[in-house]
Amino acid sequence: MNRISNIFFWVPNAITSMNLVCGSLSVFFAINGSLGWAAIFIFAAAIFDFLDGFSARLLKAYSVIGKELDSLADMVSFGLAPAAIVFTMLQLTLTGKFQPIQEIETHWSQWIVLFTSLVIPVAGAFRLAKFNTDDRQNEQFLGMPIPANAIFFASLALILELGTKQSIVPIILNKYTLLASIFGCSFLMVSELPMFNLKFKNLKFKENALRFFFVGTTILLLVFLQIYALPLIIIWYVALSAISYLAGTK
Repeated sequence: MNRISNIFFWVPNAITSMNLVCGSLSVFFAINGSLGWAAIFIFAAAIFDFLDGFSARLLKAYSVIGKELDSLADMVSFGLAPAAIVFTMLQLTLTGKFQPIQEIETHWSQWIVLFTSLVIPVAGAFRLAKFNTDDRQNEQFLGMPIPANAIFFASLALILELGTKQSIVPIILNKYTLLASIFGCSFLMVSELPMFNLKFKNLKFKENALRFFFVGTTILLLVFLQIYALPLIIIWYVALSAISYLAGTK
């Protein structure tokens, strides 16, 4: 029985490790200019991030090590990886081409713009540290969850790689759009804005009305806008959380 318990204990940690692997691969691809693959591995990391918590609850395999490992994996997958994607997108915006970092030749002011991408992992680290030490976030989040931050930037990268509407490209590859996204997402991560948790504890409509509404509208956005809906879903999640908070609902 003890041997079986030990195996159960390591299942969530193994899944969390896959989150970390995917996040690391995303960084590798992003700094190599492959934004599509970088985005795909962030989405894969998000799936493993969901599955590790689900398996821990299912197997009742909670541990301090698992909690710390999860935060460390999230820091790479949802903090550093999106920063690498944004760095490459800023490089394309400012220079019109991709180059290895040591070969980039540009003005010092543009280097400052490039390195503003590092605001993302710094804010992400504060977000994770706050979440791990804040007992107010059991039923809801205070600030935007770090996976939502990563999915937003991964969505932009995926649109650049797979989207067919060329009119969208200049909007994404725009210095002001990217800088606003960096500081906006970073602010939201460290803010005190209450955001609803997407975990369903049961299927009762009254207790999950907001979640059902969000899932329903998300499906509609995906059906009508397809890949272009992805960043809008994150924006809608933040907006709906703010509306719910101002309206005094959960």
